[in-house]
Amino acid sequence: MPNDTRITGFILMGFSAAPELQTVCGLFFLVMYVAVIMSNLLLITLITLDLKLQTPMYFFLKNLSLLDIFFISVPIPNFFINSITHNNSISILGCALQVFLMTSFASGDVFVLTAMSYDRYVAICCPLHYETIMSSGNCVLMVGFSWAIGVLFGALYTAGTFSMPFCGSIVIPQFFCDVPSLLRISCSDILVVIYSSLGMGVCLGMSCFICIVISYFYIISTVLKIPTTKGQSKAFATCLPHLTVFSVFIVTACFVYLKPPSVVPSISDRLFSVLHTVLPPALNPVIYSLRNSDVKRALKRLQQNLCPSGSLHVTIQSNCPWFCGSHIKQIL
Repeated sequence: MPNDTRITGFILMGFSAAPELQTVCGLFFLVMYVAVIMSNLLLITLITLDLKLQTPMYFFLKNLSLLDIFFISVPIPNFFINSITHNNSISILGCALQVFLMTSFASGDVFVLTAMSYDRYVAICCPLHYETIMSSGNCVLMVGFSWAIGVLFGALYTAGTFSMPFCGSIVIPQFFCDVPSLLRISCSDILVVIYSSLGMGVCLGMSCFICIVISYFYIISTVLKIPTTKGQSKAFATCLPHLTVFSVFIVTACFVYLKPPSVVPSISDRLFSVLHTVLPPALNPVIYSLRNSDVKRALKRLQQNLCPSGSLHVTIQSNCPWFCGSHIKQIL
């Protein structure tokens, strides 16, 4: 007979029951978190300050980095604090907030990636109408829609999950609150609300996936019609970073959410969750920096403005020290 005592909080299992190893894991996650935050903030700063990066593609990329920062900031700091204090408990309200925020930001990621694929489609297949279609107003509208739908889906998903009573074990075999673990400890026989929100999420996710696939179908068809190999390579190069980022996000999400549930929770389940939580936000700035000459040149210009060198700097600094950075930029 199930225990019908209402649950008011949960215990996050983490990665180890040993306090020393738990502390090491917390410090390791903190280092990863700081590296991810710094790299994404650097990319956002470059796109914001450099006038040559004021294009729709980089506008979407800036919002993607912002969503990644918010997404990884939900579970990692909480896990670090728990590992240092050796207190793995979380209230049901805190758990609901984690589910809402992570679902909202992850959904926003999907929609922004879809908007980025549409941007590449218009740039390659309809270049003469690019400025009209991808105007600043339309870009803001697409990004606002992505954030709004993400928050709406997060609210529906969270409401469906926590509308059910929980009973039995209060241990969640993860380092954050995830819905599959919560469903295991639900004592409700009616899951209409959660399955409705899950169905909505699958429909929205599949719609975005189909839109991206169709966009790249037309992109590839158009690029193959370019007569020169150099032109084809240049066109594909503008799409490769986005395609790589999208593939990493989808593959890691499939490992987490499409993997058959384990009867006994294993360390592999938690490792897949780490990959989905940390890997996409960590790789996005690296992919767009390594494969993108515009970002490299913007970083070089920022370095020249912050750390000028040479005799030109000495001369200008002696005449106008407060504005040396902007004068060097004008001269160069």
